[in-house]
Amino acid sequence: MQITEQEYQQFRPLLFSIGYRMLGSVVETEDLVQETFLKAYQLSKSNVEFKKAYLCKMMTNRCLDVLKSARHKREQYIGPWNPEPLLLEKVQAFDPSEMLMQKEGLSIAYLRMMEHLTPDERAILLLKEVFDFSYAEIADLIRKKEDNCRKIFSRAKQKISDVEGESLDFEKNASLIERFVEAFNMQDMDVLLDLVSENVTLFSDGGGKVTAAVRPIVSVSSVLALLYGVMKKAPEDFFFEIKNVNLQPAVVIYMNGKIQSVLSFYIRDEKIVEMYIIMNPDKLPVH
Repeated sequence: MQITEQEYQQFRPLLFSIGYRMLGSVVETEDLVQETFLKAYQLSKSNVEFKKAYLCKMMTNRCLDVLKSARHKREQYIGPWNPEPLLLEKVQAFDPSEMLMQKEGLSIAYLRMMEHLTPDERAILLLKEVFDFSYAEIADLIRKKEDNCRKIFSRAKQKISDVEGESLDFEKNASLIERFVEAFNMQDMDVLLDLVSENVTLFSDGGGKVTAAVRPIVSVSSVLALLYGVMKKAPEDFFFEIKNVNLQPAVVIYMNGKIQSVLSFYIRDEKIVEMYIIMNPDKLPVH
């Protein structure tokens, strides 16, 4: 297939956006994007009428293959599995406005909820809800009947209904997190209890590479106790910044001169409902 440099630059962000939402991994997605273009170049057909659809089909099916083969690996993962955070200032090779397309389907909370879906449910939900493909186009992309795609989409929507009310207002969420951080530093429990849900849950992803809670931590008292415990053990050069991660504000924590973890939030009705701390060094951006 003949693909010009202009077409490569045009379609690359879209393929990355599909892949990252499907897999929750920057590294795996980048590999699959390159593999997709390489396979496309090697096609005997000199010209394909609808290159965008053809490339999306190739990328989606490669993601489905990875998800199906990785299911056992994910089941054997030590402790909670969180998606790889996308620190936007680290991906300047892409145009973020193009790459991410829109906020929907990109937050850590949404990507984590996708783990409850089968690979086919995940693909159909994203292609329909985030990328606005028609059912006819989706049926062609993943080789299923149109009616079947409608049923799978409906089932997938029910499974992730818990995340439907997530706030995606960056400025409002950033203000809430800034107040949370300030209250946390001041140990102002009145403010903390106002900002954090009583049944907040923290998912700590160390992947067996670093010390982390192997089970979700539930309740505001238990979550805050764990975070204060981490602070007490922090080295002198510890510091943190609020950064744009997955188009939402998150706390990026630095220790020993590098990123030690990323703390993301699921905010609903102006309350922190869940927290996701990614500590697995394989998932962290290199500072």
